[in-house]
Amino acid sequence: MSTVLTPAPPPAPVEPAKEPDAAEPGSVLHRPWVRRLLPLGIAAAVLIPLAAVLWGSGTWPSELTVDVRTPLDHAYTWVVTNRETNPVFLYFLLHLSNWSDSSVTWMTDLLETAGWFPVIAAAVLLSWRIGGLRDRRGLKLAGVTFAAFAVCGLLGMWEATMETLALMAVAVAVSAVLGALLGLGGGLSDRFGRILRPVLDTMQIMPAFAYLLPLVLLFGIGVPSALIATIIYAAPPMARLTSLGLRGADPSVMEAAKSLGTSPVQRLLTARLPLARKEILLGLNQTIMMALSMVTIAAVIGAGGLGEEVFRALSTVDVGGALAAGIPIVLLAVWLDRSTAVAGERLSEGAAPAGSSWLHGRRAWAVAAGSGAVLGVVGWRLLIARWPEAWEVNIAPPVNDAVGWFTGHLAEGVPVLGGTRTWADNFTIWVLDPLRDGLTGVPWWLLVLLAAVLALLAGGWGAMTTAALAMAGVGVIGVWTNSLDTLSQAIAGVVVTLVLGFLIGVAAARLPLLERMLRPVLDTMQTLPQFIYLIPVVALFNVGRSAAVAAAVLYALPAVVRITVQGLKQVDAATLEAARSMGASAFQQIRQVQVPLARPALMLALNQGVVLVLAMVIVGGFVGSGALGYDVVYGLQKSQLGVGLSAGVAIVLLGLVLDRTTQRPGGKTGTR
Repeated sequence: MSTVLTPAPPPAPVEPAKEPDAAEPGSVLHRPWVRRLLPLGIAAAVLIPLAAVLWGSGTWPSELTVDVRTPLDHAYTWVVTNRETNPVFLYFLLHLSNWSDSSVTWMTDLLETAGWFPVIAAAVLLSWRIGGLRDRRGLKLAGVTFAAFAVCGLLGMWEATMETLALMAVAVAVSAVLGALLGLGGGLSDRFGRILRPVLDTMQIMPAFAYLLPLVLLFGIGVPSALIATIIYAAPPMARLTSLGLRGADPSVMEAAKSLGTSPVQRLLTARLPLARKEILLGLNQTIMMALSMVTIAAVIGAGGLGEEVFRALSTVDVGGALAAGIPIVLLAVWLDRSTAVAGERLSEGAAPAGSSWLHGRRAWAVAAGSGAVLGVVGWRLLIARWPEAWEVNIAPPVNDAVGWFTGHLAEGVPVLGGTRTWADNFTIWVLDPLRDGLTGVPWWLLVLLAAVLALLAGGWGAMTTAALAMAGVGVIGVWTNSLDTLSQAIAGVVVTLVLGFLIGVAAARLPLLERMLRPVLDTMQTLPQFIYLIPVVALFNVGRSAAVAAAVLYALPAVVRITVQGLKQVDAATLEAARSMGASAFQQIRQVQVPLARPALMLALNQGVVLVLAMVIVGGFVGSGALGYDVVYGLQKSQLGVGLSAGVAIVLLGLVLDRTTQRPGGKTGTR
């Protein structure tokens, strides 16, 4: 038996080891964040030593500072000198001022002359019609409307409420039209949309107090300045959401409309606008909320109404009086918010139920209008126009007594805990002071580099350029130290807001009962204007930077909680069920499944928390926040255009830095 010998295969050739290629997939240098940081690191290695040699490593060097206050003060002097003779004032601004004053005065006279009963009847019937005459939501909305207006009268704030409502009506009408036109241009033209975006960013980030000062300079103290400031502040949400709705139109529907031979105008009117009506109505809702918030702030320049009552009470630390004026503001916000929300729900539901067409469309409006006219005439003839004083309830004394009790038992002298004012003092000593001192002690070039690195990692080269230039711009305009003080307060407020917001949001997303309990609380907190948050923090924490941070946390917390809950609840239920079937605990499901999958929503919550905290820290200038907030308020009260406007510009720049360092590419910035 012979054996067949097979030759053995030759040994594999030994290849010489080769050096790893920098661009080879899997190598360290191939990672996106490394490739982003490498050019920036090379540039920093060259520029930082040069900057340290030329300008030192301390605070922002005076050699790189540009005096912007002197030209602004000169501009203020020029305007004051030429206001009565310059053609721009005589033939344009004067007419605009007269129109603003006359329109708000006419609306106020109409509401006050009609009397309280016709106004309530008209508001109730309008709400009933919006909710549906045979719909349960209509009756519920009508009840909310009646209760809101009745409480405004019972608190002795009827006339102030009518003044605020009149300013609101004119401001919202103009803001909605202006915002819709801008949104129309941005939605139909990419070039116009790119131009419009930084303008809207500036309008929303710029604190209201910063542009109250130039408006007062142009139009003087009173209603015109307040109305125009409200329009500027409230128009951006309408523009953004209108543009978003037009751009989000279903391409198949648009293609079908085009195939029918329709013109661009016909496609706009019959397809794009109807498809975008939900976004447009949401924009109207946001415009109403922001206008109501702004008319309260505009009381500082003589807008009158409920805002003036709140501001007067806060200036004398009359918490009861401020609450009596703040409650009607909240009730107006709830009424307007519910009305637009119900209208949006009914629009999304489509056609009316069968058999009830006589209670929908034009006939329903005719029924509501006719009933309102009859009730209005009867009420006007039988009842007095002014709200009866015998029906008013003064809640200020008991509220102030309660505040005194809380101050005595909770603010100070609590065994072991110390009280809320002790907490505020400790928060200032152990958190705010070290954070401020740490930021001011860091070399200026390192802060600019840090802003650039964070923005590069978050949003790419464009975000890096914007953040670095904005951070450097703060120093160029000469407010470096005050800006870092404000930044320290904003960082502390953001951290507290995110910790509380994420914890509450995770718990609410896991516990449906807790979410249902939190919903009315969050609704109320989101409808509160900024000024109202100052009332409880002054009572509990006294004035100071801690009080400003506490108000900022309260203001930003609802948005963070809502976005967190929404993001976690949108995680696929099948994924969670698979995790549970593999024995994952609740904590493991949250940490390893829900949080990673909800990361875009959580980043949006972070971004919104940053923007809202920064906006509220500035309002904290009224309760002792100091820094840029104080500069803006001081410039407004003392007519120092250079001080107030330069601080306002610095706030915009800080807002851009924080926005670009926390917003991922493709992220959307919502509105409150």
